Amino acid sequence: MHSTICTIGFAGKTAEEFFRLLQGARVKKVIDIRENRTGQLSGFAKYPDIVFFLEHVAGIAYAYAPVLAPTPEIRKAYRKAKNWSAYQSSFLQLMRDRGIPEQLERSQFEGTVALLCSEPGPEQCHRRLVAELLAEHWLKQSHMVDIRHLLLEKPTSRLRKRKRSSAGHDGTLNK
Repeated sequence: MHSTICTIGFAGKTAEEFFRLLQGARVKKVIDIRENRTGQLSGFAKYPDIVFFLEHVAGIAYAYAPVLAPTPEIRKAYRKAKNWSAYQSSFLQLMRDRGIPEQLERSQFEGTVALLCSEPGPEQCHRRLVAELLAEHWLKQSHMVDIRHLLLEKPTSRLRKRKRSSAGHDGTLNK
């Protein structure tokens, strides 16, 4: 088996940027690993809308795996203490307690899949921990696994772009 596990967060991305990243990586399935998939701020990432958009905009399948999400208690403790090391330890213990990755069907991760959550980057996000956990487990079983974090190359500020394009030669905004 060969898998490419991509990770992506929707925060800080427009719908266009989000779907272009997935399409550019040739993702065949998005696996949503958020506990709460209905209360997110980006409308395109809310369930059930995301299923529609993935299928009709990008031709990508959708699966939901809340077993790969942190508990509310782990998230609350992190928000309070801002201690990534403690969060990581708690989350990895939760995965062991849930029997992850042994309890997962490896076939669900064949080809190119993307783990979805909200954080803009993977550095302090459970999607990175899940991807690394799965890759480590399957590499021990002689399966090829690549991890790719889907990020915007250079986040742009549309506001700054608009101001620059409407600025006069002296830098003042034209009305």
